[in-house]
Amino acid sequence: MERAVFIYSTVPDRATAEAIGKALVEQRLAACVNIVPGMVSIYRWQDAVERGDELVLIVKTRAALTEAASETIRTLHPYDTPVIAVIPLESVDSRTLAWLLDATAAPECD
Repeated sequence: MERAVFIYSTVPDRATAEAIGKALVEQRLAACVNIVPGMVSIYRWQDAVERGDELVLIVKTRAALTEAASETIRTLHPYDTPVIAVIPLESVDSRTLAWLLDATAAPECD
């Protein structure tokens, strides 16, 4: 049975968030991408403690598409090392799963 996952990532601005989200949904690599604004990140980068305002991306997709979706994120992301974390979902409502699978299915050829 196909499994649903979330891909968690962060981005520096709304334009990047929307570009990644739109690309993932248009390519059917995600059923939905939630963009959550207003996050402050404190992190270590190149041996210094940094602070940055970021947005969170929560990508709703199927497990089989995680590598392709991750590659799209890497391609469109401005960071040298974007955070891309795949979170397996233990349980998903059957109607939600059906929607997710339908939204990420390859289009049928005529």
